[in-house]
Amino acid sequence: MDTRSASRLPFPVSPVGLGCWQLGGDWGEVTEGSAHGVLGAAAHAGVTFFDTADVYGDGRSERLVGSFLDARGVDDVRVATKMGRRADPHDASAYTLDAFRDWTDRSRRNLGVDTLDLVQLHCPPTEVFSSDAVYDALDTLVSDGAIRAYGVSVETCAEALTAIAHPNVASVQIILNAFRRKPLEEVLPAAREAGVAIIARVPLASGLLSGKYDESTTFAADDHRTFNRSGAAFDVGETFAGVPFEVGVAAAREVAALLLEGSTASTSQLALRWILDQPGVTTVIPGARNAAQAESNAAAADLPPLTDEQLARFEEIYDASIRAHVHERW
Repeated sequence: MDTRSASRLPFPVSPVGLGCWQLGGDWGEVTEGSAHGVLGAAAHAGVTFFDTADVYGDGRSERLVGSFLDARGVDDVRVATKMGRRADPHDASAYTLDAFRDWTDRSRRNLGVDTLDLVQLHCPPTEVFSSDAVYDALDTLVSDGAIRAYGVSVETCAEALTAIAHPNVASVQIILNAFRRKPLEEVLPAAREAGVAIIARVPLASGLLSGKYDESTTFAADDHRTFNRSGAAFDVGETFAGVPFEVGVAAAREVAALLLEGSTASTSQLALRWILDQPGVTTVIPGARNAAQAESNAAAADLPPLTDEQLARFEEIYDASIRAHVHERW
């Protein structure tokens, strides 16, 4: 797989990465063997970027990634983790150098490394993105050798633009998919100009854009697609990109119809290719619950760019079916 780079990110990454939230929890049970199978399939397919967080399964995701890389002797995969959600998500004062050291030390132990490749603030309170003290503390971690680079994971475009304005922010992780297009307007152009990597998360709208669901599909009780549809546990935009399930299912059928005659691509691959075709995207991080899904996601990088007709039809579907349901903050 080819790689992509951004001037502020100190290493290149594969255009398709692997999101590792599901290895920790909130997507139903994933065994250790299954997790290692997913990680192995992704690495074998050329994926060189794994994204996790310290709160995914209270560190389980980080530990699984770390044990996999240690057991396989893999040294060409860069791992991004996230920190901050162990604190009160509404308390901006919790984002201090001492807290950062505690959180990154824990992640270094979980991953079995001395220096973390990339640490991202994990959707902190909005005011954190404007705090010079926060960025000074992150710079200190870089100087100390605890982390190689830092970035942010955001809920809104305004938060992304605030972070991009700070000179040492290497990456912005943001929800971007065919049902969540607002970052195309300002965030991606600003990131390109500044040399900031864009990491596209929730790329399949929690599976909606796989085209595999219908109105009768149900999910396990411990799956966020059951318990967070109204935002009861965390920001509702993390689940189905904030789109009502039935609306998304219907729109996904229209996306599936865009596959060209004779194409062997899947709806998921088509949706991932749409993201990869957006100028400014550095990598996209779909999750996978099994090896076959990881291999299929990686193969989206091998698809040819979408045609002008397909791109126009994606926009028409969004305008006709999705736009009215997207909250103005997104």
